[in-house]
Amino acid sequence: MSWNLRSTSVQDGDLVYLVSSRRKTFILRLERGGEFHSHRGIIKHDDIIGKPWGTRIASHMGETFLILQPSLADLIRELPRTTQILYPKDIGLILVNMSIGEGQHVLEAGTGSGSLTCAFAFAVGSHGRVTSYDVRSDVQNLALKNLQRLGLAERVTLKLRDIAAGFDEREVDAVFLDVPNPQDYVAQARQALKPGGFFGSILPTTNQVTRLVAALRAQAFALIEVCEVLLRYYKPEPERLRPVDRMVAHTGFLIFARAVQAAMEALPGEDLAETEMALEDNDGEITL
Repeated sequence: MSWNLRSTSVQDGDLVYLVSSRRKTFILRLERGGEFHSHRGIIKHDDIIGKPWGTRIASHMGETFLILQPSLADLIRELPRTTQILYPKDIGLILVNMSIGEGQHVLEAGTGSGSLTCAFAFAVGSHGRVTSYDVRSDVQNLALKNLQRLGLAERVTLKLRDIAAGFDEREVDAVFLDVPNPQDYVAQARQALKPGGFFGSILPTTNQVTRLVAALRAQAFALIEVCEVLLRYYKPEPERLRPVDRMVAHTGFLIFARAVQAAMEALPGEDLAETEMALEDNDGEITL
């Protein structure tokens, strides 16, 4: 794999993140004899190979660049795309809320350009597996190229098929649906999930979310959550710390749920919505 976050120095074939003094960024793959060209000058790949990560290098015009390993967020932001990608702010919560980790099998529908596919493949590690469905061959071909660029393609199986007919897989750890009408495929997702498995989806509008939540309840999913992530950066100046002028606001509603054996039932005379509200007001306390 040419994206090794544990290495201490730059190797031939590595993906490199160059950051100029003006914070202009470039991601490139190194190869001996190659050259990096920009309006700030030329840098020979051979002059980068062998240097420790975090050092600086100057172009032939004297412009200095930091030599860094790209983060997963850097790579996702720079992926070639033909469809809207998920933002790192949403991907981070998806990975944590769905407990995606080493050795798991994650099922995805709606490969798109592969941003979330890459994140899943990174998270499950070399012993895990990601299976991703889509109906468009052009976007899956692009996703495959993006996975190959990150050295993650061997962890992913791409399937070109409509999921209305169901998934081939069973007992998977998590299912994520990035499709416009996920409510139509909740039954298929449930059939593929292991007992207690994680379900997730992302939708842009509230009416879509309403339909999905109703379908999840009908299919005995529990612990349903709906949220969105708003991200605001600050200017990192100690004497004038303040928010930047723009923020990454609504990109989509995230919906999470767990597959259980039977729907959560309210006690006699008790409203289920009120019960769930009481649980939410428990300030996150857990009694063992």
